[in-house]
Parts: sequence; structure tokens; C-alpha cells
Amino acid sequence: MKDAVSFRVRKNSIYDQKSNTPFKVSRSKFFNFLSCKRCFYLDRVKGLKEPSMPGWALNIAVDELLKKEFDLYRKEQKPHPIMIKHNLNFVPYQHKDLDTWRNSLKGGISYLDESTNLIIHGGIDDVWFDLKEKKLVVVDYKAQSSTYPVTVSSYLDAEWHLSYKLQMDIYVHILRKMNFKVSDLTYFYVCNGEKTNDKFDNRINFKTTLIPYRADTSWINNKLIEMKKVLNLDSPPEIEKTCEKCAYLKGGKVFF
Repeated sequence: MKDAVSFRVRKNSIYDQKSNTPFKVSRSKFFNFLSCKRCFYLDRVKGLKEPSMPGWALNIAVDELLKKEFDLYRKEQKPHPIMIKHNLNFVPYQHKDLDTWRNSLKGGISYLDESTNLIIHGGIDDVWFDLKEKKLVVVDYKAQSSTYPVTVSSYLDAEWHLSYKLQMDIYVHILRKMNFKVSDLTYFYVCNGEKTNDKFDNRINFKTTLIPYRADTSWINNKLIEMKKVLNLDSPPEIEKTCEKCAYLKGGKVFF
């Protein structure tokens, strides 16, 4: 184990196989499980933190400004211009717990899966309301700067956007478990920073595109059962050599 002394060991949020207390799994940790079961096990059961990355400050800034903008229309219960542009009979959804839903540190949206005793939770960016169907519509803000045009097919078919779609699936699933009527149709509100200006001039222009995505929640229950089985293993799952983040394989040596 001396090769692994540089690993950061966490003492909180560790799964106790002998405990009956519901165990919390965030949306991001759910995706980690889907990506590499071994990394997930070592993180949640053994307390080994996987390599972290700094937050994207520009993305956070765009998210905060969009929330403020949509809240102006939410207060008046009027459609945002993007809704009018796309002929959507929507308004930003009002709910007393919306601030909590949008803050993952406060728990976000969550529910207890009784079959596994796992609490699945995550912070959403926004929720709109379909006035015709009387259903909630999950919305996720995405900030980027791509040279290529943002289209529905190119955005949804991009391999690195798989996690975005799984994220939407999970959010829809959670809200339904919270007894809300939720549309299958979700939206990515993509803000693409343009790089065609002659100079910076203290501003970045963004072009916004609304990308519809039809959520699929059919896979989630089976994966939760599989996750529970992994958490209860006596030893970590086998190394997934395709996992680029796996810090538990070094020079062919396995640390656990």
C-alpha cells in the first residue's frame, strides 16, 4: 500500500454495509458508477477520493445569470422569449422548494429508493411548466465555446455528451418519484461562446440554442439494484482498463 500513500482518504459519506440508514448517492456519483464500478466502490465504500477537477467558473457564472433571468419571467408567470421563439406553451415553473431543488449542497431533488435503501439526489438548473400538458419540463443550462454550429443531432450524438443525457434521465426519474407529472421531453439550453469577434472588448457574445431531448428512465431501476450489489461486495470489482480516471491501476499493480 505504500505506493498509494498520496491518495486522499475521506472519512465521511462512506457506505456502511452493516447499517440500515439510507445511503445518499448523488447524480454525479451515479454516473461515476456507470463509468467505472471499481472507482465508485473505492470512493463510496473505501473512502478513496478520485482525482478532482476545478469547477468551470465561466459555466457557473452563465448558470447563475440564466437563473436570474428566468426568475424574472417566473415571478410574472410569463413565457421567456426562447419559449415564444420555439412556439412552446411554457412558463418557468414556480415552487416553494425551487431554490433547494437547484442547490445540490442542500440536497437538490431527491427520493428514497425503497428497494435498495439508496437516496438518489441532484441539483437541477431549471424546471419549466407545460401549460397544455400540465407537466413539468426539466431544463439544463450548458455553456460552451465550439467552433462548430450547435445542432440537435451533433449535440445529442456527441460521445462526450452521453453523461448529459443520463443526467436528464435521472432528473426526470427523481421528479416522478417525488410524485410530479413530468414530461419525457427535456431541453438543453446551450449557450455557445462565439470566437468570431475582432477583439475581446470586455465581453463574450453567446448564441443560444434549445436542444430537445426525450428522456429514457427505463434503465435506472435495474442499475440501482446493480449499484446496491456493488456496494455490498467484500472486495472491489475488477479493474476496468477503459476507465481513464482510474487511479487504482499503476504500473500494473493493483492496490486493493
